[in-house]
Amino acid sequence: MASYAFPNVLVETGWVEEHLNDPNVRLVESNEDPSLYAAGHIPNAILLHWKNDLQDPVIRDWVTREQFGRILGERGFSPTSTVVFYGDRNNWFATYAFWLFKYYGHEDARILNGGRDKWIKEGRPLVTERPRFQAADYTAKEPDRSIRVLRDELLSKVEKRAVALVDVRSPKEYSGELIAPEAYPQEGAQRGGHIPGALNISWGQNVTEDGTFKAREELEKLYAPLGVTRDKEVVAYCRIGERSSIAWFALKFLLGYERVKNYDGSWTEWGSLVAAPIER
Repeated sequence: MASYAFPNVLVETGWVEEHLNDPNVRLVESNEDPSLYAAGHIPNAILLHWKNDLQDPVIRDWVTREQFGRILGERGFSPTSTVVFYGDRNNWFATYAFWLFKYYGHEDARILNGGRDKWIKEGRPLVTERPRFQAADYTAKEPDRSIRVLRDELLSKVEKRAVALVDVRSPKEYSGELIAPEAYPQEGAQRGGHIPGALNISWGQNVTEDGTFKAREELEKLYAPLGVTRDKEVVAYCRIGERSSIAWFALKFLLGYERVKNYDGSWTEWGSLVAAPIER
């Protein structure tokens, strides 16, 4: 880990077990399927579901800054809390929640390397009790727009070829054969394909077989030879923004790229925009 640009953003399972009762540490489980949490979670972990808890229930967007602060305060977070995220599916939704916390300016956010699966494989404890913490004051910061790109800005950059695009979906999604991963209903966009100029670098190439992130040298070899270099502005996307948050995390925090954004509108939005350019 020492070779990463920001090594403190990753913690190992042993570190988490040593800090289970640390009052300044808040563990957050964020999964695609919230029922996993009910079946058993790391002691003292709080469930924050990416959609049910953190997204607006009507419009497709995140909760506001004020709502975000209220949600965290009610659950006992403070602006100085060390927040450690973990989840299933190689931490897709953990890095997604991490990205949102960074969007609203939380300073000390970290990822459990290997996530829920690694914790379980190592035989570490799980519980079903939901922890309760005393409410605290939490005022979120203004959104950090340097890590998020919206469609109109991205359209302009694509037209000018002013950005390096990383499409982290599967090859069949990238080619347009599928519009969602194979195990999912094929819905969510009107057209298949990819954003013009995007490179297909699957999210899974950022991690090893056990779900932990690859070494810095391996990550450098994954991106730089394809032209995704640190001097460029980089935008990662997938279908709804969760898989691309893995690449965003690796590029920004493990490799130290300064200008990396997550396009959370992703293909669900782009593939349904009228007159938006698409390649196959």
